[in-house]
Amino acid sequence: MKKMILPLLLVALAIWRADAQQEHHYTQFMYNKLIINPAYAGARGIPFLTAIYRNQWVGFDGAPKSALLSFNGPFLTPRVGIGATISHQKIGLQSDFYGALAYSYDLIATDEMSIRAGIMGSVRSRGMNFADAQADPSQANNDPSLDNGNVNITYANVGAGLYGTFNEQFYVGFSVPHIYSNTIGFNTNPFSSPNFTQTAKGVPHMYGMAGAIIPISENINLMPALLAKYVKNAPFDVDLNLSLDINQKFTAGLSYRAGGDGPGESMDLLAYWQATPQLGIGAAYDFTLSQIRDYNSGSVEVLAQIDLKKKKRNMSNPRFFL
Repeated sequence: MKKMILPLLLVALAIWRADAQQEHHYTQFMYNKLIINPAYAGARGIPFLTAIYRNQWVGFDGAPKSALLSFNGPFLTPRVGIGATISHQKIGLQSDFYGALAYSYDLIATDEMSIRAGIMGSVRSRGMNFADAQADPSQANNDPSLDNGNVNITYANVGAGLYGTFNEQFYVGFSVPHIYSNTIGFNTNPFSSPNFTQTAKGVPHMYGMAGAIIPISENINLMPALLAKYVKNAPFDVDLNLSLDINQKFTAGLSYRAGGDGPGESMDLLAYWQATPQLGIGAAYDFTLSQIRDYNSGSVEVLAQIDLKKKKRNMSNPRFFL
């Protein structure tokens, strides 16, 4: 019975992700704002690289695995920012390759406030390798999908966002990374079968983010952060994080992700270590709260961030913030 349940859960997972989770989601979102909001490009004032690897639902056969590399920084002037992101995700039989370029401009640049507007263009290639399917031998000859081999689709999109910082203590942002509703289904001829009257389409995801730095003592800061996501015809999704920064050297935090089919999607532990003035290393572990918790060992995420130029230390403004 268990052998039958796992494939059924995987199919349900793939459908759910296609409808409600079409964009990559990372627990350490506070270090990875560019993929969500193009206006973040150049906000820190220095060029830097971010790399993330995520293994979701460890032990669940065919569960998502993703890797990301991004760059952003100022260009020619501090008011102009550029950024680039490449990523790859695999879930079950599907592979997803993604690339994006971002541009931002600081509309309001004062000592107390900065409000940046950004745009981005992206290209995504999705592939489905039916040859990797482990079909029931007694049914394989009756499933025409297994004869399709590799199926690939490629499409482009555009996005926009706003990102503001205030008094070096607060930030807020709003973005729609992919505005256009692309056709993303592999059924290129939706009328070829009476059982398939339409094919899947991408749905714009709207993101809101906010965070603050609350000094507790000279070397300790409390840092709450929020990432909210709205997708039409899907439950409202939100990540709530509370982290403690110690001497701009070590950060530890706890997150809660709403959604799922139970008390939430996950509870997450986060840690970040500033190994050198220009190199930071982060890790996160998600405890699954939804009904698939009995079939996996949680999710693991690791991160590295490299500054390509030294940034002056500012005890009131940890690197987490910008």
